[in-house]
Amino acid sequence: MGRGRQKAKATKQAREMKYFTPNTDYTALQRELAASKSSASSRYPEEPAEPDYSAYEDKYADQFDDEDEETRRIG
Repeated sequence: MGRGRQKAKATKQAREMKYFTPNTDYTALQRELAASKSSASSRYPEEPAEPDYSAYEDKYADQFDDEDEETRRIG
């Protein structure tokens, strides 16, 4: 197939895809979205508890100076 015919075919296919408007079934979409919300909540009934790191917050702060902040600044 020559380049002209190939390009014409690609253009035709692109045009068909661009202007293709399928019938949307909004009730099926609503059922699908409603099912995904309920199944997500049943999979994760509670968010996992994050450990409390407040005891370690300032424990090591005295060992390190603020020189890291100075080296990060550029400009």
